Amino acid sequence: MSSSFVRVELKQSHAILTINREDKLNALSSSLLEELHDVIESLAKQKGLFALIITGAGQKAFVAGADIAEMKEMSPREAKRFAQKGHALCRAIEKLPFPAIAAVNGYALGGGCELALACDFIYASTNAKFGQPELKLGLIPGFGATFRLAERVGIAKARELIYTGATIDAEEAFRIGLVNKLFAPETLLQGAEESARAIAQVGPQALALAKRTLRKVQRKAITEAIPIEIKAFAKCFESEESKEGMSAFLEKRKARFTESLGDRTSESSP
Repeated sequence: MSSSFVRVELKQSHAILTINREDKLNALSSSLLEELHDVIESLAKQKGLFALIITGAGQKAFVAGADIAEMKEMSPREAKRFAQKGHALCRAIEKLPFPAIAAVNGYALGGGCELALACDFIYASTNAKFGQPELKLGLIPGFGATFRLAERVGIAKARELIYTGATIDAEEAFRIGLVNKLFAPETLLQGAEESARAIAQVGPQALALAKRTLRKVQRKAITEAIPIEIKAFAKCFESEESKEGMSAFLEKRKARFTESLGDRTSESSP
């Protein structure tokens, strides 16, 4: 199940999946999204698992976000496919017959935060940072934050985080309910494994049923929400604004957004 950028360790009753692209702060490229999806699909069929822990290699980042250098060259059609891959991965995590625990070490920004949001709960080290900075790039979240973040922290706080693109520390993430527990960096994985072992003491069929039922009763309209977000994300790639935002990020400068870069979309769009 392990692949070039994905490392899987199978324990007695749980698995640890490590995103292993440390030199790029574990950023999500198209190929990495596909690899992760394939591994998750394989783990879903693995006998004897009660939990999956997802983490990132190193201490700097869980997943620092999507691969901006790759995104900058995307057409709207390619951006749509990219968002679809991100959503397919997050839905595969949600559909696992056992819980997924995000063990967040360092940055979980953009797609990284969205990956964590797809997990059943989030544990974080005290050096973790969270945020949805897409609007600073002239984009919107494309892997589910427009609905999953609100589920975690409430619609008002989700709006604030998305509209401002603010990065928050682990304590603030815990305070607003984004994070379930905080750990020292050296004990994060140990804490996640303790929960995984506790989950292994329950009935496996009841566990799968509980996860499936919680998902159904909490969010009946996800199939409607996903295409709306994908369409809006892809539409961002039609504008000069997104080109300026991503160029500024890669050039490590402040983006120069002006009204002339593109008309604001109307309420009826996308």
